[in-house]
Amino acid sequence: MKLVIVAVGQKVPDWAQTAYDDYAKRFPPELRVELKAVKTEPRGSKTTETLWAAERQRIEAAIPRGARVVALDERGTPLTTQALAQQLRQWQLGGDDVALVIGGPDGLDPAFREAAHQRIRLSDLTLPHAMVRVLLIEQLYRAWSINANHPYHRE
Repeated sequence: MKLVIVAVGQKVPDWAQTAYDDYAKRFPPELRVELKAVKTEPRGSKTTETLWAAERQRIEAAIPRGARVVALDERGTPLTTQALAQQLRQWQLGGDDVALVIGGPDGLDPAFREAAHQRIRLSDLTLPHAMVRVLLIEQLYRAWSINANHPYHRE
């Protein structure tokens, strides 16, 4: 099984990339994690709908065929770390790749969000885009560590 993080935005600060890379290399071979950064549509004088449509095309092109799509959305279902661990276990048992999608500055196209298999919320706080990548991969690693009885997660 593979977790594919599809994130709108290609440039992140060095500290965020370093943190992301540190967690990404910790996953075991049977649970691969891949980041697919897609280009942010230049803002200019375009409507939000035009921006969403352009970014949606890039997002959909980055999602592996047959993958379960999970949209990160402020209106999504909140999860505790334990609940994320249970969700990860279910995804692994299902065997399909999972694409976790992080939208751009204007979020995700509403129709894309609604069409996703799941919508989850990482935080009640508004977070910088780079921080979302780091928080997501850390929580996925923590969820794996709970399921594997690995000492990383301590209660």
